[in-house]
Amino acid sequence: MTTHFSPKQLAQFILKRQPDFKAKIGIILGSGLADIADKITDSFSIPYAELPGFPVSSVVGHHGKMILGYLNKIPVVCCQGRVHLYEGMQAKDFKLFIRTLKCLGCHTLIMTNAVGSLNKKVGPGQLVLISDHINLHPMNPLVGPNDEEFGPRFFSMDDAYDPNVRRIIQQAAKKLSIPLKEGIYVSVLGPNFETPAEIRTFQQFGADVVGMSTIPEVIVARHCRLKVAVISVVTNLAAGLSDEPITHEGTVHFAAKASHNLGQLLESAIVPIADE
Repeated sequence: MTTHFSPKQLAQFILKRQPDFKAKIGIILGSGLADIADKITDSFSIPYAELPGFPVSSVVGHHGKMILGYLNKIPVVCCQGRVHLYEGMQAKDFKLFIRTLKCLGCHTLIMTNAVGSLNKKVGPGQLVLISDHINLHPMNPLVGPNDEEFGPRFFSMDDAYDPNVRRIIQQAAKKLSIPLKEGIYVSVLGPNFETPAEIRTFQQFGADVVGMSTIPEVIVARHCRLKVAVISVVTNLAAGLSDEPITHEGTVHFAAKASHNLGQLLESAIVPIADE
């Protein structure tokens, strides 16, 4: 019989290996971006499968490990890989994932993901800092009884993507001469890529990039008062905007190519974000 821990119990289980560790920043790495974790020092890692009841991703490019250590001397919890609704995950999985980071001490959550661009001028390998989102998932992870220990029944999603954290990331990008657009993220269920007609509709909505993840985690994070920032890696032009076929292999390839810039950006911005 599988043992299921609460977020607090899971945090205690993790910290048995290093009781004095207290994270400030949580980092979740999306498809093909796991190598950024190599920058973390004095670290120890735990496979998701060894954490009782913790959701485990089945998607190629998501390593499924939690790494605790220091990025530019800031204590971080880095999650190599996320889970997705299209894998059959449920609300409880997203809540356990994010609330465990909260219970480990994180006050800010930085996420990365792979996206398709709805703008021909923003092509594969470029980074986009998310400023807002459009949720087209068929569920909200907070439906059901509310856990008052973590947050209120009703809460605002104004500034879901923290303006001050975004400002710090933009300043770091400018200092490093890394182009960084801001844009609106629309997330769909997947796992199929979108049709050209859907992409034209999303453009009319005002979306700039499209993906299949992230928003459930953002909702849970804001409920428990974590500050949130999301940096997306463009891995392809969306359906109907290019003659190139859209594949998951391409997603992983272009994400890996962009991971150097993304790693530099995170390393530079992490100190002022931790102090925010």
